[in-house]
Amino acid sequence: MATIVRRTRADGTVGYTAQIRITRGGVKHTEAQTFERERAAKAWAAKREEELAKPGAIDRAATSELTLSQAIDRFTTESVTEIGKTKRQVLTAIKKHALAAKVADRITSVDIVAFAQELIDGGRKPQTVANYISHLSAVFAIAGPAWGIALNYQAIRDAQKVMKRLGTTKKSDQRDRRPTLAELDTILTHYTQRSLYTRRRGDAIPMEVVIPFAIYSTRRQDEITRLAWADLDEEHSRVLVRDMKNPGEKIGNDVWVDLPPEALAIIQTQPRAGERIFPFDPGSISTKFTNALKFLAIEDLHFHDLRHDGISRLFEIGWGADGKGTSIPHVAAVSGHRTWASLKRYTHVRHHGDKYQGWRWLAAISSGSKPTSG
Repeated sequence: MATIVRRTRADGTVGYTAQIRITRGGVKHTEAQTFERERAAKAWAAKREEELAKPGAIDRAATSELTLSQAIDRFTTESVTEIGKTKRQVLTAIKKHALAAKVADRITSVDIVAFAQELIDGGRKPQTVANYISHLSAVFAIAGPAWGIALNYQAIRDAQKVMKRLGTTKKSDQRDRRPTLAELDTILTHYTQRSLYTRRRGDAIPMEVVIPFAIYSTRRQDEITRLAWADLDEEHSRVLVRDMKNPGEKIGNDVWVDLPPEALAIIQTQPRAGERIFPFDPGSISTKFTNALKFLAIEDLHFHDLRHDGISRLFEIGWGADGKGTSIPHVAAVSGHRTWASLKRYTHVRHHGDKYQGWRWLAAISSGSKPTSG
């Protein structure tokens, strides 16, 4: 039964608020609306109670006022497949914006485009904005069918088309930056000179080993730190990379990849003191690499560029092709790429032959000593 409450407003006028409170099947539902006349309030309450008496009406009403933020919460807590770290971080960041506080069924393509422009105005690059919208679209895609939260998936699809035309979003630029031997020599010399001091402080990440391994193995930094001794097949020179990144869900995407001889040789120098071959934090590796580049004044080089360099190197030496040219399948067996379209983004061939032939840093790792200068 609805309750009609007479209220006197600040300006002296009177309003009548109809309040409905219903509990059915364990679901509590409350709604209210104010009218100028008591008769109108009673009429609305009677009509609304009749509507809510229909099967499923309470459940539908319970979701009608849910916000985008609440939809994001359900997505991050109830998804059966584990959500990647980056997607979770992006969705958490979106919740801090005004868009997330809007009622789901009131969010239009205009709101989404405005949100993207807000990100741009805040200093985000179009490539970053594209990632934000892509992760957000996953919430829009399932909120309605899964939970009855009325996010309009067509609205975000329309917004994506508009943002692409406006230049608010764009694909990530294809990098072709590769480290030079001189740059690597500077970086690795820096780490070896600091290694004794950092070991004394308990800072045990041997960057002078991790960096060459990243190049020879073509592995991403987080993949390097997940490699396990139990997943190493030394006889066939391969290792199982768990949760490898791919365009779909990376969780559970475990892939066997080949290890070039140099990569396997580096692994064999590591102490078998635990489950992981390189038991380090990927974030710490990234921070150390970035800080060293700033200190050494080396510009526009990312840790991920080491993967580009390693893949390009395999093509340059014709690895796995019997010396008669490049073998795409064999290079992909190392990198883990499934298609040539994705592999070629990482391929920046500069010359023929192995620029790392006789590289003193590999010999130093194998012998456990520092290379001589020169």
